[in-house]
Amino acid sequence: MVIATGALTRWLGVKGEKELIGRGVSTCAPCDAPFFKNKKVAVVGGGDSAMEEARVLTKYASKVVLIHRKDSFKASEAMQKKIKTNPKVKILWNSEVVEVLGRTKLEAVKILNNKDNKTSELKIDGLFVAIGHKPDSDVFKGQIEMDEKGFILAKDFHCGTSVKGVFVAGDVLDKDYKQAIVAAGSGCIAAMEVLKFLDQN
Repeated sequence: MVIATGALTRWLGVKGEKELIGRGVSTCAPCDAPFFKNKKVAVVGGGDSAMEEARVLTKYASKVVLIHRKDSFKASEAMQKKIKTNPKVKILWNSEVVEVLGRTKLEAVKILNNKDNKTSELKIDGLFVAIGHKPDSDVFKGQIEMDEKGFILAKDFHCGTSVKGVFVAGDVLDKDYKQAIVAAGSGCIAAMEVLKFLDQN
């Protein structure tokens, strides 16, 4: 058996967000950035993923606003430098999106400054949520070994798990790279290990 249930996007969970997914709200700049050519967009997050989303968007959008709830990023220094020195990027520190506004498409977001508790409205055409992913592994809790975040642990390079005959592949295993080619590679390894296991048993 191969567990390849992937990972789920962490959404903000604020009013209006769910209704406007695909109508201005996204989690994938490489997929959707071309739709926002010469438009104003925002990215929510402070890690490497958020920096990369913002970097990709600067190639298309006229303005990229990076919204972060703290006063410093957790992204690597190299990634931060690329963003902080880009003239297209504006950073909003200590800020949280509390509502997504728009009827048929995204029109603006309501932002709370968590230092002074003041709210403001930011008019944008696109909102990219980059606050991480959650491994889709809840169904396996208590049955297989996983880390504190829910990523299933591989015992070796061959994708074996704590349960004999059960292998793992893709984003439910991978907490670092989150790339399709990495998931496909681990899937191939896991599949070949299953064949080997069946031959031997």
